[in-house]
Amino acid sequence: MTDLDIKAIEQFLYREASLLDQPDLDAWMQLFTEDGTYWMPAMENQPDPLNHISHIYDDRVMMEIRRRNFVHPRAASKEPAIRCSHLLGNIQAQGNTADGDLIVTSNFHVILWYREEQRCYAGTCEHHLVTAPSGFLIRHKRVNLINPDAAHKSLIIYL
Repeated sequence: MTDLDIKAIEQFLYREASLLDQPDLDAWMQLFTEDGTYWMPAMENQPDPLNHISHIYDDRVMMEIRRRNFVHPRAASKEPAIRCSHLLGNIQAQGNTADGDLIVTSNFHVILWYREEQRCYAGTCEHHLVTAPSGFLIRHKRVNLINPDAAHKSLIIYL
């Protein structure tokens, strides 16, 4: 992997974070493959999303339902609007899956301001990326909170 490849991966992940900060869930969803999934386990080292409870395990259909709920004129997220900031670091290419997807890990901090309350989230992400004519697409994103088993208020937006 060349420095240019790493730079392209970093720029892709920064773009994803920027879309979540705006929030532009329409454009964010376009970063996923048609079979793309987003998973936030509820336990440390959780082996799979199907046999254990998760904070979020969404395929494209569930992402679309969340997106519609989020942008609905009477959505709780509208008044007041959510403000958030993603900070990414330690982005590393880790190899490939058996299907050839590129595995990329990163660390994140997300600060969210909603209804006069600041919420902080931190952890690691694992992206499974596929190459596309436009660059990369996400086949799978796993968000590992540093405290997945802690009590969390309702997660208003994807991290």
